Amino acid sequence: MDKQKNVLITGAAGGFGTVIIGALLAEGYHITGALRDATGRNKQAAEQLQAKGVHVVEIDVTSDESVAQGVRAAAEKMGGIDILINNAALGAGGIQEAFTADDWKKVFDVNVFGVQRMTRSVLPFMKQQQHGLLILISSLSARLAVPFQGPYSPSKWAAEALAESYRTEVSNLGIESCIIEPGAFPTQFIGSLLQPSEQERAADYGATKDLPGAMLASIESVFEANPDQSLDPIPAAVLKLLNMPQGTRPMRTEVDRMFMGDLVAPLNKQLAEANEKVYEAFQLSHLTKVKTQDNLNNQ
Repeated sequence: MDKQKNVLITGAAGGFGTVIIGALLAEGYHITGALRDATGRNKQAAEQLQAKGVHVVEIDVTSDESVAQGVRAAAEKMGGIDILINNAALGAGGIQEAFTADDWKKVFDVNVFGVQRMTRSVLPFMKQQQHGLLILISSLSARLAVPFQGPYSPSKWAAEALAESYRTEVSNLGIESCIIEPGAFPTQFIGSLLQPSEQERAADYGATKDLPGAMLASIESVFEANPDQSLDPIPAAVLKLLNMPQGTRPMRTEVDRMFMGDLVAPLNKQLAEANEKVYEAFQLSHLTKVKTQDNLNNQ
């Protein structure tokens, strides 16, 4: 396993963040969990994390200043940042026309600009040590546009393009970028979806206007019918990536217990092959190879 042990993860207050942190703690990683409102709404979550030995920093990924301060604090607490897990996300559900431009800005500010803010703030630390790993917790919805998710699917498509561009641009610095694409799992994420600000826009959609709620209810009924379904595959996928040698990790990892993962896997394989040909055409194939510490030491 790599000796990269200092992890900064956003969205640490619950959901995927909680189970990922638990798995990493069991493997001896040093972790800083980033969350909003650590002394208010998320005070209990912050205290529970601290009781487990997790450093906690207040970070609002929609604020440049908050991100910069929080990342500096995390680096000081751990003595560096080896791994960034961009896990914070905002979902949405409803008829797309009913979402205003401001609604879209809210989602993109977390899911896209937030990822960029965090990555830009962490990269100087990784560049200084000449190694690092960026992990984006994305969604299978980034590869198949599921209806009634408004700005959510487009934001995840954009975030994945961001992560993929970083994969080539920072590879020469010993830094790797990977994406994990979960399917639907039972978390509080589903219950906190952003609703459209102009619901009246859906009034003339006929029976279609009721489909977002019906689709959400069907997903929840699947979870209720399968009480043993857990979030275990998510931290397992993270640990599998971490345990792989630097430079050998795949760009995308699908994590799903239903059916979408099987549909997306061939798409991801085809995309990887297409990208390889594009890089060859532009004589950029060398950027697909992440420089390892041994390579860098021999320069």
